[in-house]
Amino acid sequence: MKNIVLDTDILINFLRGQETARDFLSSLIDEATLYCSVITVAEIFARMREHERKKTEELLDSFNLIEITKEIAEKAGNYKNRIKSQTLELDDCLIAASAKSIGAILATENIKHYPMTDIKKRTVSGRSR
Repeated sequence: MKNIVLDTDILINFLRGQETARDFLSSLIDEATLYCSVITVAEIFARMREHERKKTEELLDSFNLIEITKEIAEKAGNYKNRIKSQTLELDDCLIAASAKSIGAILATENIKHYPMTDIKKRTVSGRSR
């Protein structure tokens, strides 16, 4: 079974009822072990609407959580340092480094946020990179 790290955008869209995000997550249930980064947890809680709290907590509790270790922090810092892009955010570097640390595929709707070449990526539409 493969490991997949879910990007924040997929989970927010799922929580907001977007059909493509719901279908995508449903398709992964039997084919992968699903993870999210603690960075994703922070990003979701930062954007969460109060009436979404219970559903959000239940969803996040259903995934394996990746804590930020020194190794992940160093990898993220190296991504940010080496990849010259004004739009590359440190939080995305941390999520990518989290995926790299467990040899996982990173599932995202924002593939352009992840220019890293040493991790596998998958979009909601099913395209792999």
